[in-house]
Amino acid sequence: MDHAAHHAGAGHDHADRVEHSDHSDRADRGGHAPGASWASWATAAKATLHCLTGCVVGEILGMAIGTALLWGNVPTMVLAIVLAFVFGYSFTLFAMRRAGLNLKTAIKAALAADTVSIAVMELVDNGIIALVPGAMDAHLSEGLFWSSLLGGFVVAFLVTTPVNKWMIGRGKGHAVAHAPH
Repeated sequence: MDHAAHHAGAGHDHADRVEHSDHSDRADRGGHAPGASWASWATAAKATLHCLTGCVVGEILGMAIGTALLWGNVPTMVLAIVLAFVFGYSFTLFAMRRAGLNLKTAIKAALAADTVSIAVMELVDNGIIALVPGAMDAHLSEGLFWSSLLGGFVVAFLVTTPVNKWMIGRGKGHAVAHAPH
């Protein structure tokens, strides 16, 4: 397939595409073997922000619900993690369906695109919250609740971006979500 013809005038953001290495620029891309894919930091950051958006919505909603209902730490974190996955997958699934994919293909693409990214984000974010003294017992009206939660998202973004870059460069993760369209 002629990718230049496919993308010309198709409304695609070329910065979002995974670029393919040719033999002339291997040294500039860390010495990848011929034909290996690579991803720019901007592409990885965009993929991570996309994933982070779903995680933030689900995590805040779950933490807010659990805290407001005076649930214990474990059920609140479980709810927040489950909702982070639900919203993370849903945002990708919605985009895939809007791009014209059937439901089965869209679900497979969403699972392939987001599972590792969301898992790393949730592990880091919840780890930060668990490690900040008093954060697990903070209430919605306290700055400690919000600062530990939002600080965890920042650290999760910084940790997950290189993971996404590595995965996209190998044709996995968010590269899978871009492949069908």
